[in-house]
Amino acid sequence: MGDVIRFVPKSELERIRLIREARAIYDSIFPPSALVDEQPYGCPTQSTQSSSDSLRNAIEGE
Repeated sequence: MGDVIRFVPKSELERIRLIREARAIYDSIFPPSALVDEQPYGCPTQSTQSSSDSLRNAIEGE
């Protein structure tokens, strides 16, 4: 009884689909690598989340 059904406009679904498709293309050209997170000379990495990561998490439902 407490279920809420959220209406998602068709344009929003299309936008999400295009973002996923673009990310797949980007990842096929520039594969993600574990070495990207490493800093030269042993400097620690900062664990801040960028706005693109926030958007990706919102789209993927994380």
